[in-house]
Amino acid sequence: MSSALSRPAPLGSPPTHLRCATHCGDAAYGEGMANRLARSTSPYLLQHADNPVDWQEWSPEAFEEARRRDVPVLLSVGYAACHWCHVMAHESFEDDGVAAVVNGGFVAVKVDREERPDIDAVYMTATTALTGHGGWPMTCFLTPAGEPFYCGTYFPRDHFLQLLEAVGRAWADQREDVLRTGGSIAARLNEVGAAPPPLPVDEQVLVGAVARLFGQYDEARGGFGGAPKFPPSMVLEFLLRHRGRTGSTDALLMAEGTCEAMARGGMYDQLGGGFARYSVDADWVVPHFEKMLYDNAQLLRVYAHLHRATGSPLARRVALETAEFMLRDLGTPEGAFASALDADTEGVEGLTYVWTPAQLSEVLGPDDGARAADLLGVTTAGTFEHGASTLQLRRDPEDPQWWAEVRERLLRARGDRPQPARDDKVITSWNGLAIAGLSDAAVLLGEPSLLEAAVTCADVVLRTHLVDGRLRRASRAGAVGAAAAVLDDHGNLAEGLLALHQATGDPRWLETAHEIIDVALAHFAADGGGFHDTADDAEELFTRPRSQGDNAEPSGQSALAGALLTYAALTGSGDHRAAADAALAASGVVAAREPRFGGWVLAVAEAAAAGPLQVAIARGDDQREQARPLLDTAWQSGSPGLVVAYGAPGAPGIPLLADRPLVDGRPTAYVCRGFVCDAPVTGVEELQAALA
Repeated sequence: MSSALSRPAPLGSPPTHLRCATHCGDAAYGEGMANRLARSTSPYLLQHADNPVDWQEWSPEAFEEARRRDVPVLLSVGYAACHWCHVMAHESFEDDGVAAVVNGGFVAVKVDREERPDIDAVYMTATTALTGHGGWPMTCFLTPAGEPFYCGTYFPRDHFLQLLEAVGRAWADQREDVLRTGGSIAARLNEVGAAPPPLPVDEQVLVGAVARLFGQYDEARGGFGGAPKFPPSMVLEFLLRHRGRTGSTDALLMAEGTCEAMARGGMYDQLGGGFARYSVDADWVVPHFEKMLYDNAQLLRVYAHLHRATGSPLARRVALETAEFMLRDLGTPEGAFASALDADTEGVEGLTYVWTPAQLSEVLGPDDGARAADLLGVTTAGTFEHGASTLQLRRDPEDPQWWAEVRERLLRARGDRPQPARDDKVITSWNGLAIAGLSDAAVLLGEPSLLEAAVTCADVVLRTHLVDGRLRRASRAGAVGAAAAVLDDHGNLAEGLLALHQATGDPRWLETAHEIIDVALAHFAADGGGFHDTADDAEELFTRPRSQGDNAEPSGQSALAGALLTYAALTGSGDHRAAADAALAASGVVAAREPRFGGWVLAVAEAAAAGPLQVAIARGDDQREQARPLLDTAWQSGSPGLVVAYGAPGAPGIPLLADRPLVDGRPTAYVCRGFVCDAPVTGVEELQAALA
């Protein structure tokens, strides 16, 4: 084969930590005739609908066209909040010369990685194996059978044209070598993708994970490792649960230190609330400005749990501000949550968010402007680019009322600036995370409006995404897409519904979670334990993806393990508990070796190690407020095995309330550990003692 097809991505590729940057909007690029993406429900694909490249969506018809024309498939994978994806679009896909080469020699297929994570996972595995790194945009050349024979990420225009020429020449002159390469890559990836042997995530693994994390902890700055720093949401949840179960001071130190450092730095939006995707530096000063639903949903839950563990006012404030951001900036008209806000505004990263001292003074006046600049770390030299600064809040303001007024004025002024675009597709999995975060925050922080938002979101997702008894991955503007849900959609949505059931006492959420979990058990289970990412009746790719570790969100396997465990605790189902244990063991090797990539596995394992702490609160129909102190007391338990049920004695559909009468006509709490129950109690102090 040509040497042009054996080398890795060119030196022009961006650094790994820049490949997930952002620039997006609903407007399509270019001025040409719309291609075959015009009817897509994906904002990312719609951005490319006017490219001169004749893109089409992933489909059997696309590969049939490649066979008929006897040409390779050019697969381009990205997402709407991806800066380098759009750099490549501007440089190459909007260029008539590049488009002529692509259209003449290839079938061009565009994939939104957030809408089709299965396709992304399969070809990202190939890209990483062949080049040593991954990222987006992902650029792969496939045989008409879908087998990859050359992969890379971002290619500058001239390099891309050279690559197109080399691939076309190899396809014409070295066909047998190309097909042999594609077949051997596919076979090898199937071999290396085999699941590791099961490893129970036991006490030794959990304690070892804390020790390993402590060795990687940045005591001076919070977080783990060096730059860039990503919010370790699931690791923080694990550490809080470990502390709740064991009292570990090391676990709490890492969780508290990281949460405070993130919340006081520039990665947190000090005016509007919510977290950016990551910090490009080790001090959390300069963010990559995109805001993702999955990050904020998980961090909302973490900060609410930190407040429960420590009573931290900072944790409470950040949780509430993050929830406010989600509702204000990511809420859709239908009542669910959009996927992301862009990092770029009008092509400039951070334009909406950064400030100079002069800009502060222009809004606040010279005295308040100077005072705000000192508080927020805004300097004449700047902490970002062109003398502008991100906003930090390294100390609490001496005058909270003054700061509240200043914050409101600055946020209002910022609202008059150009705003980042929004990727408004609704993803099942990420909305499940939002439902869980809002539900927990509502009960722990005493904010019923957050619970109302969680109920509305759950109603919208189930009404829109549940089609003929099976979940779909995503929708936009109320129209559901064709892509089937993957495993993390099932696991994270079930997790959210189980949290919502506990927060509301409504049995319909428990029943719906049961149905979703059982569909996952029936269609995603792998031989020997654990789960595949795609269903057994999903479209066949050249390999069936199976994620072992967590990344920016829980893997499907660990997400479902958590839902299975919680469902078992709420219902007493031994079969679901056994399935949870098997799923945990299937991810045990990764969690033990690299706990930073097994945070949710470890968090779920903490709940399993603690054993179920079941608190059932029986109350009469007219005793809702009378029962509130008992319910609030139950929610303050730090046990990672806690599950809560409440309602009328014997309420249909709530197993923990069966045979649980009131005592002396008063609201009554029943506390059970591992299905061994204490005597019922009716007072708060008695319940506190029972939970201690």
